[in-house]
Amino acid sequence: MRAGKLDKEIALQRSTDTVDDAGTPISAWTTYSEPRAQIVQQSTEEFIENQGAAEETLVIFRTRFIDDVLNSDRVLYGGKAHNIRELTEIGRKRGLEIRTVTVTGAAS
Repeated sequence: MRAGKLDKEIALQRSTDTVDDAGTPISAWTTYSEPRAQIVQQSTEEFIENQGAAEETLVIFRTRFIDDVLNSDRVLYGGKAHNIRELTEIGRKRGLEIRTVTVTGAAS
């Protein structure tokens, strides 16, 4: 994996649950890693949902291998949260391909 291709800054985040003073559960996203990454593919598709039209952005990030990344985590890039759909190890822990999706524009 060439360092020159890793020209984007991303943040890997994990949901953490805490309880406030009143006993109400609170979910928050916490950044646990900020690796450099390469965008391999980016595309946008429109589709119709029950609530109306929505736009789904598919982005594939490639980065050096990071242990313990989960499908329930998310990638923060360009001010948008990208939900992880699939993780693929490249080589023998040489790199990691992270396939993500962001859904926007659903009308209510």
